[in-house]
Amino acid sequence: LLCFCSSHDLQNAQCYCEYTQSVCVCLNCFFFLIDVVVSDCPCFQIVESGDTNHDGVLDFEEFTEYLRTNEKQLKLMFSSLDKNNDGEIDAAEIQLSLRSIGVNISVEDANRILLSMDKDGTRTIDWNEWRDYFLFNSLNNMEDVARYWKHSLILDIGEQLTVPDEFSEEEKKSGYVWRQLMAGAMAGSVSRTGTAPLDRLKVFRQVHGSTHFKGNVLSSFRYMVKEGGVQSLWRGNGINVLKIAPETAIKFTAYEQIKNVMRGGNETTNLRVHERFVAGSLAGAVAQTAIYPMEVLKTRLTLRKTGQYSGIADCAKQIIQREGVTAFYKGYIPNLLGIVPYAGIDLAVYETLKFAWLNRNRGLDPGVMVLVGCGAVSSTCGQLASYPLALIRTRMQAQATEKGAPKPSMLKLFHSIVTQEGVAGLYRGISPNLLKVIPAVSMSYVVYEYTRIVLGVDIEGRKRKKGKKKDG
Repeated sequence: LLCFCSSHDLQNAQCYCEYTQSVCVCLNCFFFLIDVVVSDCPCFQIVESGDTNHDGVLDFEEFTEYLRTNEKQLKLMFSSLDKNNDGEIDAAEIQLSLRSIGVNISVEDANRILLSMDKDGTRTIDWNEWRDYFLFNSLNNMEDVARYWKHSLILDIGEQLTVPDEFSEEEKKSGYVWRQLMAGAMAGSVSRTGTAPLDRLKVFRQVHGSTHFKGNVLSSFRYMVKEGGVQSLWRGNGINVLKIAPETAIKFTAYEQIKNVMRGGNETTNLRVHERFVAGSLAGAVAQTAIYPMEVLKTRLTLRKTGQYSGIADCAKQIIQREGVTAFYKGYIPNLLGIVPYAGIDLAVYETLKFAWLNRNRGLDPGVMVLVGCGAVSSTCGQLASYPLALIRTRMQAQATEKGAPKPSMLKLFHSIVTQEGVAGLYRGISPNLLKVIPAVSMSYVVYEYTRIVLGVDIEGRKRKKGKKKDG
């Protein structure tokens, strides 16, 4: 270590260190004081790990000791991954090491991990690449490395048709999974509430086609405000938020069970990307089947006029009395058919974008914003592909018919829309739907990260480390 600036200087400028003949930004932060560094910042972990005298400041001696200790730990982990002791780690060794701790990944995923660290393009990771990549991350074991490698952003843009995330056996047993899912549900609640006006505008435009309402997006917005006031823009938001928790829980549980069946009960069997897609699509179908009546209620409540329903229970009661129980599954078929293009394209585009970024930026960590950007683009592509089916589903859900009256089929409705409005009619309402992607993703991510802190999801590794220190 050739240079280091004082803790006072760190409050005003970034610290640059020349370490092992390479210049690197050691900490992208303007201060070291624990009480002003948020816990999801990398600085927090470094200060907490290296501050041996617990004065809240990392001085020169503590920092150098932190580097020595962390490098020794990284050397041990590198050696444990290097199964054939050739001084390099390949994709097969990454896959084997993660499998030993209950994290089953495909060869494709292992290659993507390798690509993110491989600076010289040799398709292997040597000690220097390993050390440079992880030196300023407080990692204690392979579980921490696996969690660092894994993308675990549960971003909610109002659609729940994506393939669920992967979790290790340790995460499932420790309760980490459910805290993670709870953080995602909280983030989804806030993002859906924040973008509810755009969502209602989308549903309004989907149902009121050009033959019934010839206004543009702005005139539709004005009509809703004039009819029910500003508060009417949040109609249907309550049940839209309410259905997040059961849908997420059912989908995750179904996903795990379906994966187990596909593996034949053998936990060591790896599922490829297309197999994960099939499992995720089936899990999505199970979850949608279970909560679909809430989808119908959400559409009816979103479109209701002032005074039409007194609440969720009254809406359900009126539907049963006038249309029967089967009305709660109107639009079910196009909804199921929409899962495949949405989930498939979302997963494929996300993986393609991430792989392309890693290919162009060898040896660099994509970081949160790149992953969020990939997620937003992939979700948008998924929506574009499945939107005609979503529009037909919404129109079928909105149809209030008397018991015994004929109900137009999906194909008849499709033909009617194309005949009367043209192909463009299948994409009516897509403008507000696309407009809500960026604010929904932004709100979802911010709330998700802060909820993770409150629930202790992101600091489990530090909790385990503290426990070890106390035991020692």
